[in-house]
Amino acid sequence: VIKNFSYKFSKGEKIGIFGCNGSGKSTLLNIIAGKLQGEEGFVETGENTCIGYYQQYPEFKNLNLTVLDYIKEAAEVIHTNSGKDLSASQFLKEFGFEGKIQHSLLENLSGGERKRVFLIRLLISNPNFLILDEPTNDFDIFTMNILEQFLSDYKGCLLIVSHDRFFMDKTADTLFIMEKDGSISHFPGKCSEYLQYL
Repeated sequence: VIKNFSYKFSKGEKIGIFGCNGSGKSTLLNIIAGKLQGEEGFVETGENTCIGYYQQYPEFKNLNLTVLDYIKEAAEVIHTNSGKDLSASQFLKEFGFEGKIQHSLLENLSGGERKRVFLIRLLISNPNFLILDEPTNDFDIFTMNILEQFLSDYKGCLLIVSHDRFFMDKTADTLFIMEKDGSISHFPGKCSEYLQYL
């Protein structure tokens, strides 16, 4: 699926991954995140690298936790990029989880709500290397706006796959292009610029 690819990631890079369905986008993310072992080659992570991985189908170890307890497992207090300190409950409100829903069990949430809770927990765990695989699926405009704002202020390294071209333009500065022969090329520009180039 992927061949002859080598890259050294630097802090602050925001890279979108562009390719047809089945071209290996998720495979590449899984290898980088350590979820999948390549048949050859290696991935070397820095000593202080903390990877946060948002998968298309998030996995929950325990669906019998409430939304609030699930978030509190990661952090009781969240330090935002703007310098504010928010409690877990206040941070949930920022993402539209207000009132009784904070005390609902994860198993009683809709698929879209679970994905949003998973994303919130991922963001507050403060990763410095963030991998997002199709984060825009099942999210409403409100959640999308908050995610875009978070990513615009994000100081770590970002790798993102999305079919939402507008979202990609707002979040990624440069692209990895998954070629048909398994190679990965680099395009120094936004998604709309690449489509125009094509």
